[in-house]
Amino acid sequence: MNSTDAARQLRRAACVMAGVFGLCLPALAQDIPGYPASIDAYDHREVALLPPYCMYTQMFRARVPGGSDPAQVERWRAVMGPTFESMHHYCWGLMKTNRALLLARGQSRAFYLTDAIGEFDYVLQRAPDDFVLLPEILTKKGSNLVLLGRGATAVLLFKRAVELRPDYWPAYADLSDYYRQANEIALARETLQEGLSRSPDASGLKRRLAELDGAAKKGRTSSAAAPEQRSSQQR
Repeated sequence: MNSTDAARQLRRAACVMAGVFGLCLPALAQDIPGYPASIDAYDHREVALLPPYCMYTQMFRARVPGGSDPAQVERWRAVMGPTFESMHHYCWGLMKTNRALLLARGQSRAFYLTDAIGEFDYVLQRAPDDFVLLPEILTKKGSNLVLLGRGATAVLLFKRAVELRPDYWPAYADLSDYYRQANEIALARETLQEGLSRSPDASGLKRRLAELDGAAKKGRTSSAAAPEQRSSQQR
């Protein structure tokens, strides 16, 4: 029996002994064909999708080739301060999110999205309000919550992100996307306009606003054409 099979057997045994096998099903659904059973194998394909600083964080630096470069470790520690010592959790969260979005299906997708939130929370609980990546981490957590059907909670995180950094346009983008999906078009537009007032060159916000304008124009055209069609049919 190889290590992967042994890990599966241990997880199943733990569930059965706890008498909650049904509750453990998501954990058993995390294996992805062609990839290691766990992210802590540091598969090069997954590591390549991460921000460059991740390979120099704790845990990563001992497993990823080149990650133990002392100069780079010190460079990123100087940029991020003491919170850098916790950032391997954020990088794990990104890996789990990538698995959910790019590789997983069904229960595995929800498992990885939820598990990633736990990693994000580890950093959020330790980072000061002036931590440079705090708005990004809040936004990533919010995005996962939206995908898990917890949009109301996500809204609070997006708003907190722009409160900390008013020009952080990705938070406006994700918040407007959520409002648009919820058919709150006025709120989506208001969010985009506010974001552009803070970050006027953000192409992602400009594109979304143009899409809203295009949809609104199409809707007005369809509404105007409807009476003419009815009149023609009556004649």
